[in-house]
Amino acid sequence: MSSYPIYTPKQQRILLITSLLVLGGFIIAGLQGYVSAFFGAGILYVIFRSPFYGLVYRKKWNRTLVIVGIILFSLFAIILPFLVLSFLLIDRIQYYSQHTDQILGLVKQAENLTNFKLTSQENIRKILQQGGTLASRQLPSLAGGLLDFLVIIGLMLFTLYYMFSEEETFQEGLRRYLPFKRDTMKDLGEQLRNNVNANVLGQVIVSFVQGILTGLTLWIFGVPDAAFWGTVAFFMSFIPVLGTPLVWAPAGLIQLSQGNTSQGVGILLVGAIVITNIDNLLRITLAKRMGDVHPLVTLAGIVIGVPIFGILGLVIGPTILSFFIVLMQVFANQNRESREEAEVDEAKVETRAEVKAAKGV
Repeated sequence: MSSYPIYTPKQQRILLITSLLVLGGFIIAGLQGYVSAFFGAGILYVIFRSPFYGLVYRKKWNRTLVIVGIILFSLFAIILPFLVLSFLLIDRIQYYSQHTDQILGLVKQAENLTNFKLTSQENIRKILQQGGTLASRQLPSLAGGLLDFLVIIGLMLFTLYYMFSEEETFQEGLRRYLPFKRDTMKDLGEQLRNNVNANVLGQVIVSFVQGILTGLTLWIFGVPDAAFWGTVAFFMSFIPVLGTPLVWAPAGLIQLSQGNTSQGVGILLVGAIVITNIDNLLRITLAKRMGDVHPLVTLAGIVIGVPIFGILGLVIGPTILSFFIVLMQVFANQNRESREEAEVDEAKVETRAEVKAAKGV
């Protein structure tokens, strides 16, 4: 009986690729709930790659101590503050969704000020309750998902530790398995770093400053729950064009409707002159240092990212979309280079043929 395989080499190759795709699909499906941990680790790796390189390779510091320092800094300076803001926001959203009388009173005042009826109070109450339910799903909640929260954070930090501790192996794996030329890999890494800096560091800095300014402005002019509205402004500022005006503009109008003319005018003036211009100034300054991302890319990335990654989609969504655009540009450049090389080779062949023909004559 023959021991030769029943498949041809071509069929074996097709079956191998199919098996890899099927197994990869199972792995992705199993890790679907934790994919944000890997994206988060990748983003933190890009952010801290330069200081890691400077400390470990130039100053010859102990690699393990540098990695532990990066992880602790990431945890206490980036992850925990972001999560604390998220917990504060979800707590207050749930409160207002259960105590709708305060919001309904503000809506009534706005209707009296503008002489424009927005909608029935029952509809507003339903919208608030639905908004509270939606926020509970999108924002992290210690009460609802403590185990998932700990697993995601732990997996992200463990992945980050591996990426730095085995950096040479990790970099070699990227060069080996990514379908790009070495020069293209350098350009790709540079563009990826610029996009991560613009989408993460730049946007978070702008949002943090605007949230602080909005909260302080509302507190100075006597708006209740100013810390909560400052937190709302922090998250709203991720949305291009609209951003913090969705917070301070209604607050100013409500103060005017209550007869607090000086407070209302003050909020509107500070918002329009200070907060808006600070936003523009910071974005221009950071764009020069970190790279710029078109507002449409940011908005589309948020729309894509939030339903998939929850609140982290504010950062991950625009980053993924920006990286997709970069990959399309790389693909186009490689195709152009391939066409140019093919044209050069074709020209050489034609030249050789002409030379041979001339010698034959």
